[in-house]
Amino acid sequence: MVDDFAMFDEWLDKYEYIIGLGKNLEAFPEEKKTEDRLISGCQSRVWLDCEPRDGKLWFTADSDAIITKGIISLLISVYSGRTAKEIAEDDFAFVSEIGLSENLSPTRANGLSSMIATIKKTASEYAGQ
Repeated sequence: MVDDFAMFDEWLDKYEYIIGLGKNLEAFPEEKKTEDRLISGCQSRVWLDCEPRDGKLWFTADSDAIITKGIISLLISVYSGRTAKEIAEDDFAFVSEIGLSENLSPTRANGLSSMIATIKKTASEYAGQ
């Protein structure tokens, strides 16, 4: 993902890339848009679902805001298909490496932190089983 972002010099182009990720996000079933799947701390509504399969965690997500949908898409593209232990122990450093937090509004940056915390918490719960 760091290499993908390195292709762009301007943050406007990076935002377009993030929006494109959101547009290509796998459809999220309406019946999964429940309160227990909502990520708290996000200004927009963001749903996250996790399915363990073959020793790995597979995430699906959706949001009602296009940039937020792109951000959650970015996160799940990096972490979906990895083991719970790998995710729980990861430092999510790529987010800083690409400068994402620094280039978001404060409310979106808080939402990003909430998304990361939820993914890590979910992985930690599965790793502890």
